Amino acid sequence: MTEERRAAADKRAEAEAACAELAAALKRTGIVLPSLGVDPVSYGYAQPRPLIELGRCNLETTHRLIAALDRAAR
Repeated sequence: MTEERRAAADKRAEAEAACAELAAALKRTGIVLPSLGVDPVSYGYAQPRPLIELGRCNLETTHRLIAALDRAAR
């Protein structure tokens, strides 16, 4: 495996771990973002820059997310 491929694989693993960690943190506050995931298109660059896709959520989930962020900011 080339150094570039290894670095890309490491970035992908890091992004997937961060996504899972975010999902777990949100779940602890009662928030589930069904579309949460790593954006596969973001791996198309020569030097991958993985993006976490937060996806869409309904209005109730949006208000819960706002409340959780407000609590965390205090």
